[in-house]
Amino acid sequence: MPLYQPPNMRAPVLSQFSLEGKTAIVTGGARGIGLEIVRGLAEAGADVAVIYTSSSDAHQTAAQISKATGRRVSAFQSDVTSRAQIAETVNTITQEFGNGFLDIVVANAGVCTNCPSLEFNEESWARDNRVNYDGVMWTAQAAGRIFKKQGKGNLIVTASVSSILVNIPQAQVAYNASKAAAVHLAKSLAVEWTDFARVNCISPGFILTEMITQQPKERFEKWMDMIPGRRICDPAELKGAYVFLASDACCYMTGANVVIDGGYTLP
Repeated sequence: MPLYQPPNMRAPVLSQFSLEGKTAIVTGGARGIGLEIVRGLAEAGADVAVIYTSSSDAHQTAAQISKATGRRVSAFQSDVTSRAQIAETVNTITQEFGNGFLDIVVANAGVCTNCPSLEFNEESWARDNRVNYDGVMWTAQAAGRIFKKQGKGNLIVTASVSSILVNIPQAQVAYNASKAAAVHLAKSLAVEWTDFARVNCISPGFILTEMITQQPKERFEKWMDMIPGRRICDPAELKGAYVFLASDACCYMTGANVVIDGGYTLP
């Protein structure tokens, strides 16, 4: 079966960006980049299930986005590091929230540990990998089984510029390696799943999230000096790219890693 092609490829271009009638899942969707992904997908017409691990206000946040967009937005607690648990959650959302269908899954949950490589132990090393790599795999596997049964689906992975370069001056070898692995995992799935799903990545640069604002002033200033765009990206500036990948506007695009970094990876 060939890669999905919309029935009307010559439809007006803005209509191709519409997610009206689609059901989406976003892991790590209660805060930061994930929150803006949820908002963007809902603004484009999708009903969105927010998967969170420990956020205390996920349900309130989902309700606020639902009220603002007029779409169904609901929060579901789960753990992407547990293969069984995330599979159960994805299946439940598909049946109860998506009325038996699932169109879009964004594997966005992520963590970052700043630690010199010689100081890692088994537990600290596994922490980033369990979420950033294993979590993507288990989310993808759960979604992929549904996509294959349907014959159509769309997986988007939030990676990082750390997947293609080594950020300095911080030491974050586990994060860098796990994000690089996630990108190659997505590319591998894109090839394997061509007959029933598209798989793409987005690799953000420095984004104004809680992770960034808690950094030392000297480190923040060094990063700013290295960004040709000379500013930090607001998470809301990413949502359009996720809508693009989630839509039929790029139906021939699979296996890509879209870098959004203000030129940071160019010099």
